[in-house]
Amino acid sequence: MKKSVINWTLTTKVMARTAIFAAIATILYTVSIFTIKIPIFPFFLEFHFDEIPIFIAGYAYGPVTSILIIIVKTLIKLPLSSTAMVGELADALYSAAFVLPAVVYYQRHKTIKGAVIGFGIGFVCQLVVSSLFNALFMIDFYLFLYPFLTPESLLAAVQVTNPRITDIHWTMVLYGILPFNLVKNTLVVIITFLTYKRVHQLFYKF
Repeated sequence: MKKSVINWTLTTKVMARTAIFAAIATILYTVSIFTIKIPIFPFFLEFHFDEIPIFIAGYAYGPVTSILIIIVKTLIKLPLSSTAMVGELADALYSAAFVLPAVVYYQRHKTIKGAVIGFGIGFVCQLVVSSLFNALFMIDFYLFLYPFLTPESLLAAVQVTNPRITDIHWTMVLYGILPFNLVKNTLVVIITFLTYKRVHQLFYKF
């Protein structure tokens, strides 16, 4: 009986922590004031920092917590989708590719060095997955979804800020999407690294 009570208490704590971090991630993902557009990148790319609480929760409580948070914030965002839900599912894929490899590695090497290496592994995985997925699928899907947006008009729009982009696939990824993700991922890693210990200690006390 005592063991059952302890297990239930632990489960309740995990659920509460997951719910709190999922709420924070959802706010950062869905509320427009927390998204940032930078003119030097293609107009359809936005910075949103929902991966920071996902990282913090994953490093503190494991990869299952990260997966649950990604699922929750995605499900909440789906009804608000303007991309037939594909954009949100792609974001979930990119977040999973970024966070999960890092968290899994850190769970096996719980040191500062392990955290740094985990960040590096997740960083590279996210770049590879997002670059290939955009070049091979996402850009063409958006053109299909919005018939008024032709390859020529899309290319013209992005060339206003970056003339090095000469096609809507590989140079779009090389000079637009890849640099965007490099900057975004770097900011996410730095902010997570600087805030993780304080946030973890706060939740431990709580």
